[in-house]
Amino acid sequence: MPLSTWYQLYGAALPKQWLQPLHHPLLTQHQLTLWVMRDDLHHHNISGNKWRKLKYILHQALLDNASGILSFGGAYSNHLHALAAAGYQLGLPTAAIVRGEASSRSNPTLSDAQHWGMNLEFVDRQQYRRRQEAGWLAELALRYPGYVIVPEGGSCAAALPGVAQVWQDLSHALNQQQIASHIDHLILPVASGGTLAGLLSKRPSQTQVTGYAVLKGARWLPDEICRLYPAARQNNGWHIALNHHGGGYAKCSVLDKSDIDLLAQQLTLPLEPIYSGKALLGLFRDIAAGLYPAGSRLVFLHTGGLQGARATLKLR
Repeated sequence: MPLSTWYQLYGAALPKQWLQPLHHPLLTQHQLTLWVMRDDLHHHNISGNKWRKLKYILHQALLDNASGILSFGGAYSNHLHALAAAGYQLGLPTAAIVRGEASSRSNPTLSDAQHWGMNLEFVDRQQYRRRQEAGWLAELALRYPGYVIVPEGGSCAAALPGVAQVWQDLSHALNQQQIASHIDHLILPVASGGTLAGLLSKRPSQTQVTGYAVLKGARWLPDEICRLYPAARQNNGWHIALNHHGGGYAKCSVLDKSDIDLLAQQLTLPLEPIYSGKALLGLFRDIAAGLYPAGSRLVFLHTGGLQGARATLKLR
């Protein structure tokens, strides 16, 4: 039964208007064409890139008759939110090691996760830093026998094939709409790195991939991308922009929040200020700075996570 539900979940056609043109005076001024890939439309609760990253992780867990899935994340984690929703839909138990205080249990993200049956364990930052240590992972495996342990953000080798299918979907949408034979730049927000690594694993040679880091001090990200997809070291068709983090994860200045809200209104596009909103604002600021050559065709990957708009941000 759960496998048949998985096929229903992942067997649907692309949502209508999955690839949408965006219009803005700045694009006209710099002679750029921009589309948005609305990955947020795949599923209301299993959102955006999480829908893709979890695809084969969930499939393998069901094939192996796993007892459940355990993962890691912060108190407003889109990944944990999506995992809890997927587990509920598939009848697969889920558990999470959450960075933060137990008082966060009542926030919208974790309230949803608990409603869907996810078991939450709260740890402080020092303990959370051990999330990749073999010793602690072994302890967790003993406490959660038969559970699949998935890294933070779902970023692991098993996540890459689901993400790589973006290119197949994009090619289909471009052909269907007869609007372009290829694109020059694919742009996306980056946090744990799994989505960017998956895209690089099947990147067309003519398309440059640029990730906008939403974390402060993320100079480690290129190494993490290469750990997830080692061939990225020999792949020069990608870049990570590190200067549009807005102060750090889930942080945003009053000015940036206002600019994101204005951009969402101008583009008629739902945005949240943690991932896609922050990255799209960074893209438009780089366009204004002349960093994208005139005549370029750009696609922005909307990675979902709109539930994060309910979070109480640290406005600076």
